[in-house]
Amino acid sequence: MFKTAATLALIAAPALATTQEDVLSAQLRPGWQMENGGHMAAVELQLAPGWKTYWRSPGDAGIPPSFDWSGSENVKAVRLHWPAPVVFHANGMQTIGYHDRLILPVEITPEDPGKPIRLRVGMELGVCDEICLPATLDLAADLAAPGAPDASIKAALSQRAATAQEAGITRVSCSIDPIKDGLRITARLGLPDPGLPEVVAFETADRAVWVAEAITERQGGELVAMTELVPPSGAPFALDRSQVTMTILADTGVVEVKGCPAP
Repeated sequence: MFKTAATLALIAAPALATTQEDVLSAQLRPGWQMENGGHMAAVELQLAPGWKTYWRSPGDAGIPPSFDWSGSENVKAVRLHWPAPVVFHANGMQTIGYHDRLILPVEITPEDPGKPIRLRVGMELGVCDEICLPATLDLAADLAAPGAPDASIKAALSQRAATAQEAGITRVSCSIDPIKDGLRITARLGLPDPGLPEVVAFETADRAVWVAEAITERQGGELVAMTELVPPSGAPFALDRSQVTMTILADTGVVEVKGCPAP
C-alpha cells in the first residue's frame, strides 16, 4: 500500500509544474587524500525549503537512493559515511531522511594511490514535500592529491551514528520466527531510556528484502523492537544474523547496532 502511494505521488508530480531544478542542486566536493592513500570526498545536495530526501533505509513510504560509480577512473572501492538522519511523519506515514542540505562523505579506495582519481556518480533519488519527484543526477569531479581539508565534510563525518559500545548498550539479542511470507525479528536491547520516542530501522544485506516499519516499546530497561522481513520469494528464508543492522533514532542521538545474535 505504501509503495503504491509513493508511486502515485511520483506520477502526479509533473502535473504541478515543479521540476528537479526548482528544488534540488548537487555537486561533488573534492576533499582530500588521507594518510592511508584513500581519498575523502562528498556528495552535496541542496534542497529547497520544505523539501527532503531519503536515507539509505527510508521507511515504507520513502524512496531509497541508488548510486552508480562505474564511470569513475582509478576507483577500486567506495564507502559512504551516512550522517545521522531524522524521522519525518506525514499523512500517517513515517520516513527517514534529510532536509535542507546533505553532505554525504564518500571514502574512495583507489586502484593506484599515486595516480589521479576521476570520480563520477549517477544517482537516482526521491525528493519530497507535498508531492514527490524522482531525481536523477550525474556528477563528476577530478580528485587531486593532496587536496585540502573541508570543514563541511569533517562536520558530516562527526555526525555519524554512535556505535553500540559508545551508546552504552549492554546486551543485544534477537528472536527470529518464520511467518507465512518471510521472517519476524524481535530484538531486545539493553539501552538507557532517553525518555523520548525512539524509532528503530532494521536493514539486511539484501536490499531486495522488504522490511516493515518496526514496532517499538520499552519493557523495563530494555528497548524491544519487532519487524517483519519479506523476500521476493514470499517465503521464510535463511538470514545471516551478522548482516542485520539496527539503527535507533531519537532526538537525543542516533545509535547503530551491527549484528543480531540469538538470545
